Amino acid sequence: MEKVDYKKVFKDLYLPKKSPVIITVPAMNFIMLEGEGNPNGEEFALATAALYSLTYAVKMSYKIDNVPAGYYDYTVFPLEGVWDLIDKTLSHTDKNNLKYKIMIRQPDFLTPELFERFLYETKRKKPNIYLDKLEFGTISEGLCCQMLHIGSYDDEPASFEMMEQFCKDNGYRRTHLTHREIYLSDPRKTKPEKLKTVLRFKVEAEGK
Repeated sequence: MEKVDYKKVFKDLYLPKKSPVIITVPAMNFIMLEGEGNPNGEEFALATAALYSLTYAVKMSYKIDNVPAGYYDYTVFPLEGVWDLIDKTLSHTDKNNLKYKIMIRQPDFLTPELFERFLYETKRKKPNIYLDKLEFGTISEGLCCQMLHIGSYDDEPASFEMMEQFCKDNGYRRTHLTHREIYLSDPRKTKPEKLKTVLRFKVEAEGK
């Protein structure tokens, strides 16, 4: 089977245009964990490291004796985050007031049983207290508005304004204040003005 590259196979989900579009997002499986606080802090870094260590254990499982049934080669999916506020009365610019669920999409062959197996092995080989917070599950977003944001994370409000206006102009309304971000760039290696991030939030058609 040819290697599954999300940038080619799921281009509409991960490489959208730099202008808003409406898209139906299918159900997908993720390894994820919940947290709160400043994403620039040590706790967020440890949580992200836990996600990646388990994700790469799944990716490299073709090297083990008992290879998972249905295994196929694939490109590891990017980090994603669903963001909300702890205190809704405070500004969204207060990073200490952020609540998040970060996650990485997983290949179709990963089952709940395999998740537990790889989690046990990862805890043994690469201890991290945040491994205990990882969960495996399916998320169905359905109808959404999304666009590609290029630039600093702090400049995202301008893109969200474009998305909100696009929805109003085309008969859609946002259904929840939470939003999803998909990180296509490594902020450690990319200049802020060149960061690429998919922004997405749930919508419904007006009148429904």
